[in-house]
Amino acid sequence: MSKEPREEMIAVGGTRVHTLIGGEGAPLVVLHGAGGNRGWRRWMARLADHFTIYAPTHPGFGASDAANWMEGIEDLARFYLWFVDTVGLERAHVLGHSIGGWTAAEMAVSAPRVIDRLVLVAPVGLKPERGEILDVFYHSPAELTRLTVHDPKSIPEWEDLYGQTPTPAQAEIAIRNREMAARLTWRPYMHNPRLSHFLPRASMPTLVIWGREDRIVPVVCGEQYCRLLPRATLRVLDGCGHLPPIERPDAFAALVADFLATPSTASRSQR
Repeated sequence: MSKEPREEMIAVGGTRVHTLIGGEGAPLVVLHGAGGNRGWRRWMARLADHFTIYAPTHPGFGASDAANWMEGIEDLARFYLWFVDTVGLERAHVLGHSIGGWTAAEMAVSAPRVIDRLVLVAPVGLKPERGEILDVFYHSPAELTRLTVHDPKSIPEWEDLYGQTPTPAQAEIAIRNREMAARLTWRPYMHNPRLSHFLPRASMPTLVIWGREDRIVPVVCGEQYCRLLPRATLRVLDGCGHLPPIERPDAFAALVADFLATPSTASRSQR
């Protein structure tokens, strides 16, 4: 079948979320970061040969409905557990990046039986033992892009993603995304002080992926996640910043595909 996705507006409790759906095979729910849903990307096309990808845009982001009633990432996690029910998935793999990774972790501790395998990509959610999470709301969009990626020249989709001046409509969406991200993550900033106590409940196999040159969220947070999650493995990609799916799409897709296809074992952190 074609790997080109279809678009749907899926209503979850009256809140509609714009969702890309494509591929074939076991379901894989993909949760984006604070920058918003970047669309159907190269790494997704690689995985669509073996998985049916559901990539919703968070409420309050992009073309999805507003959700001013949400006060934090825990609300977003409960929303996505409802989303999984709404689209008829009994169990699914879940992959989340940055605030999407934090959301996926909150889902995993709330309803571990719903998630088959978990992939966390440079997730926030834990307060770093060393260093700090960058204040992304302090920097302009251009500054933030420079801080987020390690080497623009190495990014295959750079021109498509960042090479054009945003249209007024795109600029408006970026502001909307930023406002909703702040609503969900500001107090306390980018972490849940209670999450560490619940992570041992998430007993599903978990892959944690980080870029070694991440200047947004320090790699030490990946080590913390792996100490707390019972069956987690950490993989750190060299020459990569905060966006492994965009900066290293082929290596990233290969890691994820291998992990999702591997029989369950009680693995631990690897550097």
